[in-house]
Amino acid sequence: MLIVDRGSREPEVKEELEVICSTIRRNYPGMYSYTTYCFLEVVPPCIEDGISNCIANGADFITIIPYFLYPGMKLKDSVKKAASVSRSKDVRVAIAKPLSKNTKMVEVILRRVHETKRENSLQLSDFECDLLLIGHGSSDRRAREAFDYMVDLLRPNFRSVRFCFLELDEPDIMEGIRGSLAALPKCLLIVPYFLHKGAHIKYDIVREIGTSTRELNPANMYLTEHLGADVQLVDIVLDRAMEVERGILPQT
Repeated sequence: MLIVDRGSREPEVKEELEVICSTIRRNYPGMYSYTTYCFLEVVPPCIEDGISNCIANGADFITIIPYFLYPGMKLKDSVKKAASVSRSKDVRVAIAKPLSKNTKMVEVILRRVHETKRENSLQLSDFECDLLLIGHGSSDRRAREAFDYMVDLLRPNFRSVRFCFLELDEPDIMEGIRGSLAALPKCLLIVPYFLHKGAHIKYDIVREIGTSTRELNPANMYLTEHLGADVQLVDIVLDRAMEVERGILPQT
C-alpha cells in the first residue's frame, strides 16, 4: 500500500502519516507486504520514490491511496502522477478514491469534540452544543459537495451545524464564527476539518480565529484538534483500498 499525501514542511505531517502506516502494519499483518507513504510536492519522498520503494520491497502490485479529503486539482495531479510513474516502471497499481464521502469520518469528528469537552469540563450533551466546521475551501464544485455531505451527516448530532472556509470559498472564518454566535449557543465547538497539523492548522486558522475572538469576544467558544492520525482514519483508508481491490485482485 502506498499512501499519497499532498506534502508539507511541517514535521507533524510525516509523523501522522507514519502513525497511519505503522497502525496498518501492526493491526493488519499480512494484508500488505509493505506499507508506506509519499508526497505529491513540497518534500520527499515524491511519488516516484514511493513507487520505487514499494518495488524494492518486493511489490508487483501496489494499492495507491490518495490521502485527500476532497476532490480537486491536487487530487487529480496525484492520480495522474501515480498512474504515469507506475506505467514507466511497469508495475500494476490500483488507485483508490480519496477519503471524501465516508460515514466513518463522523466518528473521527465526534471523537475530537468529546476530547475537547472533557478537557474543558463541559457538562453539555452534543445536542446542547453548536458545531462550526472549518474546511480548507476549493474552487472545485465537487469539493464543496463533499464538504456539504459531511456537514449534513453531522447535523442530527448537534443543536446546529454551520461551516466556513479558510480560503477559496465562502463564508470565511470570521463570517462563520459571527453567524454561529448570533444563534446564542451555550457552547460553540469549532472543528478544523483538516487531516494534518500542517501550516494551515498551526498558523493560518489560529490567526483567523484569534482575530475573530478579539473582535467578537466569545466566552463559550472551543477549538478542537484537527482530524489527525485517528484509528478511524485507518479504517477509512482500508475501506477505500478494499473497494478498488475488489474488482481487480482474485478473492481468497
